[in-house]
Amino acid sequence: MKHFLYCIPCLFLLIQTSQAQNNKAKQLDAMIVQGMADWEVPGLVTVVVKDGEVLFKKAYGVKNLESKAPVDEHTLFTMASTTKAIVCQALGILVDQGKLNWTDKVRDHLPYFQLSDPYITEEARVQDLLTHNLGIEQADMLWALDSVSTKETLKRFALSKKGYPMRAGFDYNNVMYAVAGEVIQAVSGQHWTDFVTENIFKPVGMTDAVAKSADIFKKGNYTTPYLNDLDDGIVQVDYNLSDQIGAAGMIWASLSDVTNYLKYLENDAVVGNDTILSKKTFYYLFKPHAFVTDASFYPTQQLTKPHWKTYGLGWFQHDYRGEKLDFHTGSLGGLIAICGIIRDKNTAVYVFANMDHAELRHAIMYKGMDLFAFDDNSTDWHQEIFELYSKFKKQQKEYVEKMRSDRVKDTEPTLDLAAYEGEYTHPMLGKAMVKRTDTGLTIDFNSFMSLDTYHWQYNTFMSTKENPYRAEIDFNFLIGSDGKVEAFEAFGEKFEK
Repeated sequence: MKHFLYCIPCLFLLIQTSQAQNNKAKQLDAMIVQGMADWEVPGLVTVVVKDGEVLFKKAYGVKNLESKAPVDEHTLFTMASTTKAIVCQALGILVDQGKLNWTDKVRDHLPYFQLSDPYITEEARVQDLLTHNLGIEQADMLWALDSVSTKETLKRFALSKKGYPMRAGFDYNNVMYAVAGEVIQAVSGQHWTDFVTENIFKPVGMTDAVAKSADIFKKGNYTTPYLNDLDDGIVQVDYNLSDQIGAAGMIWASLSDVTNYLKYLENDAVVGNDTILSKKTFYYLFKPHAFVTDASFYPTQQLTKPHWKTYGLGWFQHDYRGEKLDFHTGSLGGLIAICGIIRDKNTAVYVFANMDHAELRHAIMYKGMDLFAFDDNSTDWHQEIFELYSKFKKQQKEYVEKMRSDRVKDTEPTLDLAAYEGEYTHPMLGKAMVKRTDTGLTIDFNSFMSLDTYHWQYNTFMSTKENPYRAEIDFNFLIGSDGKVEAFEAFGEKFEK
């Protein structure tokens, strides 16, 4: 009887704790429902894990607006750039195996590795591939305008210019992670996709995940990407299947997968009796390795007001409520992700959604941390972040309206359209074939992406939105002193005829 009486307070405590967690889950759920309505998000999943326990896990909405098929815990979403943390872990496994050191020269493993700056080429270390501060400018147009092998992509990337002295700046660079994927293969003998599948997905329990984005169609249960267009509202956009830079962000995973992944992260890379990474290596991934400038950080810094901002190995980092928050977003044509963890509070959050740049993801992460790590519900993160990004959308709309109103109408091209036809080349970005049409010009990049354009003003043509990015892109043709077309400018680059 005495033992029974002792248990009663414990029972009450358990009930109170359970009620408190339920209240927090309801508060987070209410914010997500309101946020999805305001951001017009078709489908979304969220999970919160604390101390190894799943405190919140829910799938919302639909994976396709036409079929109305609901999102479930096995629906695949892109991890996009949250892939980067997994690639860093894969390299860490090779470090633990004694096959690799973070400070190894890249060329020791990839003799063909070449950058535009000879010194950076020779001195680049494996770790430098992961911290976005090597000094070479990003070159995302490489994979936006073509689909060649990873090695061919890296060969062209050697022409990307030096932007700043080695390790003396910060410029987010996806292609460097493609190099990291090649290092994994060179050291392990396995393609990076096979290596992470065998050494991370399987032991962690990520049974739905696929490392090659093109494989999602075999799986069947995958989401559809959407974008909220300024003119046309919500529209479906193309899938981005750029597996040639896959290590930068092409893994797809489900709510079930990332739930197990967060448990694994919280448990310092140990799953049951299986140690995926040594504590030394795992902790090293989360150490600050590069300073991040204000310009390279997220606009949410206006609300969180961090005192410092750094980058680990696959993680952005900043101080939040006196703790270090490690997190990363992922954005890939109509799909988004975010993963965040406060390791000293043993609390982690993951979000996927199928609406381009729906920054509700940030609100969910910060709200999840507030509720479950700090027991606080005082900040309306959805409202604050929605208002912040609404200002940016208003500015974007004003910019587009001004561009359209400033258009000089009733002008004509200097030459007959036939004079603009031909092959144009860029040393890094490849070839563009220009042909006239009844309405303007068609510009085909590398037989990969074709853009229909119409005359805008003078020698400038504007693309329609019928392209994978739903973007209006201007092409300014340059006339030489001989009166002939010599080049066009687009994407900040010049293609010569």
